Amino acid sequence: MRIIAGTYRSRLLAAPKGLATRPTSDRLRETLFNVLAPRIRGARFLDLYAGSGAVGIEALSRGAAQVVWVERAAPALKVLGANLEKLGLRGRARVHAGGVAAFLRRSEEEFDIVFLDPPYDAPGEYEDTLGWLGQSESDPASQKRKLGRSLAEGAVVVAEHRRNEPLADRYGALIHTRLLEQGDAWLSFYAL
Repeated sequence: MRIIAGTYRSRLLAAPKGLATRPTSDRLRETLFNVLAPRIRGARFLDLYAGSGAVGIEALSRGAAQVVWVERAAPALKVLGANLEKLGLRGRARVHAGGVAAFLRRSEEEFDIVFLDPPYDAPGEYEDTLGWLGQSESDPASQKRKLGRSLAEGAVVVAEHRRNEPLADRYGALIHTRLLEQGDAWLSFYAL
């Protein structure tokens, strides 16, 4: 894997060995960031199920002000740390070593862009995470939190998923706005 554009362009990144982590392909990352280009400079970016950290690192390379990576798998965390160290990003990096649900429940931060790429063999993660991000004030589960607490005004949420497993058109207040298809992977875009 390599960084496509920006400050760290063409730098190589490591990926965890084995099939437990499926890195977002260079081509799909390029497509994603071509769409996000007008929003990325100065953005607060959240990379959920971060794996090697390639998507968040690409965001930093292209001018994101802040990136937070959330990952719980030890092999992926080790590679993510090594990639950040190799690029000298340790001081600009915030890695949450734990589950996505726990991070979202505790976080008080708001993000402009949220990217999620759960393991394909855990389809319930899509519904849980998108459902949490899209909770509205009228939802019983959200009585103690404000609408889209993790999402800044005008935020975009992007989910990478299998072509043959499309996501819902709506998760609470999150509405599907765009779909990009590339090979076996799709990118679904949502907004509040």
